[in-house]
Amino acid sequence: MSNASQGFVIWFTGLSGAGKTTLAQLLEPRLRAAGLNVEMLDGDVVRTNLSKGLGFSREDRDTNVRRIGFVAHLLARNGVAVICSAISPYRKTRDEVRAQIGPGFIEVFADCPLDVCATRDGKVEMYERARRGELKEFTGVSDPYEPPLQPEVHVRTQEEAPDESARRILDFLASRSLLTLDAIR
Repeated sequence: MSNASQGFVIWFTGLSGAGKTTLAQLLEPRLRAAGLNVEMLDGDVVRTNLSKGLGFSREDRDTNVRRIGFVAHLLARNGVAVICSAISPYRKTRDEVRAQIGPGFIEVFADCPLDVCATRDGKVEMYERARRGELKEFTGVSDPYEPPLQPEVHVRTQEEAPDESARRILDFLASRSLLTLDAIR
């Protein structure tokens, strides 16, 4: 039996280009196939629609992450499996969101070296501009990224295929009785 009726939040964190959105997009149909109500909250999409006007200062980034966390909390408490994909660079703010959501918060660290992230599709020019100083407050280049100390799931996206990382996350969800693996095979 699944505990998914109470909802939960899969919170991807990692550098730009680490594979957060790729993994989120792999998980979404698999969770739906398991019979769960699923909603994805991508950091860039939320920034455009819910946090328009925010910049990239620490305060603005924290505000964006808190807004994503608040929406995720509302959805999860109504039985939705929420997948959040946001850089969320500061540990303290992620911990605030964890406290708000409670035991249904599942932090997934998409760990990938900066030099690898900077070579991935759609990221090369961004990282080059950040290194030239044209993009200010760019996470990992001119602004810090604080990796999680004890994420529930730690995937190393430069070492494993996306399907392998997704499988590890699904295995974790099954270990917490949030879904059954039979439902997604």
